[in-house]
Amino acid sequence: MRLYIIFILVSGLCHNLQCIQLGNPTDPIDLQLQEKLLKILERIRLERNYDTIVIYGQSGGEDCLFHELLPKLQLPTVLLTKGSSLSDWSFSSDSLLLCCDSKAEQEQNTRSLLRLQQARRLVYLESEMQPQWLCEDYFEREQHNVAMMNAQGDLFSCRLFQEINHVQLDINSDSKYNSDSIYVQQFRNMKGAVIRSEPDQLAPRSMLYHDPVTGNIKMGGYVANLVNTFVERVNATLPLRDDLKFGENYGLFDLIKRTHHNQLDIATSLLGIFGDENLDYVSYPYYSTSYCFMLPVPAKLPYNQIYTIIVDPPVLGIIMVLFVILSLLLIYSQELSWRQLSLANVVLNDRSLRGLLGQSFILSDNPSRHMKAICLILFFAGLMITTMYQAYLQTLYTSPPLEEMLHSFEDFQNSRYKIALWRYEMEKVESISNVSLSTARNIAIFDLYTDFIKIRDTFNASFIYTVSKQRWRTYAEQQKSFKEQAFYYSDDVCFSRFVLFGFPLRRHLPYRQQFEQHILHMHAFGLTQFWISRSFYDMVHFNTTTLKDYSNTRMHGAVFLRDLVYIFEFYAAFHLLACFCFAIECFWARFRRTVAIKNV
Repeated sequence: MRLYIIFILVSGLCHNLQCIQLGNPTDPIDLQLQEKLLKILERIRLERNYDTIVIYGQSGGEDCLFHELLPKLQLPTVLLTKGSSLSDWSFSSDSLLLCCDSKAEQEQNTRSLLRLQQARRLVYLESEMQPQWLCEDYFEREQHNVAMMNAQGDLFSCRLFQEINHVQLDINSDSKYNSDSIYVQQFRNMKGAVIRSEPDQLAPRSMLYHDPVTGNIKMGGYVANLVNTFVERVNATLPLRDDLKFGENYGLFDLIKRTHHNQLDIATSLLGIFGDENLDYVSYPYYSTSYCFMLPVPAKLPYNQIYTIIVDPPVLGIIMVLFVILSLLLIYSQELSWRQLSLANVVLNDRSLRGLLGQSFILSDNPSRHMKAICLILFFAGLMITTMYQAYLQTLYTSPPLEEMLHSFEDFQNSRYKIALWRYEMEKVESISNVSLSTARNIAIFDLYTDFIKIRDTFNASFIYTVSKQRWRTYAEQQKSFKEQAFYYSDDVCFSRFVLFGFPLRRHLPYRQQFEQHILHMHAFGLTQFWISRSFYDMVHFNTTTLKDYSNTRMHGAVFLRDLVYIFEFYAAFHLLACFCFAIECFWARFRRTVAIKNV
């Protein structure tokens, strides 16, 4: 009986606790608000799906309305009760941020703040907070995808580029039109808002000029063109400072520093991405290129060395073998026997030698058919050999070949040229490849990039220069107006065969995604390659380069006696050899007669 009474008391107590716990959800006002909130969340999902929920809300105090909906949402949820994440946000999912009140989100983690900048937010609006105040607060944080719902179930959405910074939406609307969408692309139409940018004036990437219609300062070049088209696309304005000086190169590091300090939105310049850069301040790569060397075209061979290069050892060996074979055939065909066979008749066969040199010789009376056939072969062989070497000499004398080209960094160091390097570039290469360049014998280091560019633009043939593939295209186009090519691009020695270049951006640029999509669209349309291919003509149009001939034209000089010294040396050597052989033959014949007389 006593246990039964205890059981009744405990059951009654549990029933009372359950009633207390479920008292609030049974409130018809809260149930109606929850239904509206669920409808809003479903509408947000229909506009663009989300697969993770982040709830910002203070622990303790009044219960958050979003907490009560967790069992119904059935999605992965991150609860940030202190208003900030302790670790970096590294999820790649599309998140929806739910804020229990206007002060709930107090994110302090800079990495999470950047990753969640473009995320959609739904804020529960307190009764004393006005929608325009909340929108202004989030706009100052550069977070623009914000919607809110008040205690009456009214839905509001922030709008950046309009006089009233928010709109009230009908919860029951199906979002068929963009104006009824909860979250819109705020920066699709910036309505004349200012984008802060400045060019580095490194031709052909960005160059300044006066607009002939308006007289305003504008910029051109394949880098500036992308920024200009983006400004036009989003209906923004790009005012340039009136005190910008034409042709004055602004340092890349100065522009990067100004983007880091939020003084510029987009720097009209390019930054190489080598792996150790902070990608928070760099856009999606604009293009990839190789970074190699441009080398002076080697000098032409002197005339006295032409005779040595046309005599190829394998060809010379074939001619010698052919000479011996034809000599043997001539000896045998003369009497159809080997009685006249001797070393002197083979090595010093005048008819075979003169035939291969294209000279005539006397045939014996009534030659046989074998002799005629052998002589015909000899004539054709001599005709081909003399014609071949005559064509070689005429061609090489008219246009002598070049000296041996450089194919390695060791060749650079052993050459007469100096290797011109920008100091920052040299330090970057040393840090990446663990190669010491500063100790090289013939390195010329430039502290200022402008000094390096000036000497490279003059095609100074005393130096070897580093250059990107894109910049080399303009140099190659410029050399088409030279009498002779001055430099060539070497693929044999490269600091990097794959380098990415992106735009320096300020870290929390709200329209970073739109800008990077614009980069991809320009690539897809082929405009990027078109702008790069027109770079040299843009430089000429904006007077940033000249059509001056910087090549070291070498005049064709006369052939002097010293240029024929090898010919005379060969001529004298073979004459001495012939005299030596003739003397041996005479001595051998006299020796044989003497021996024959003694034997008699």
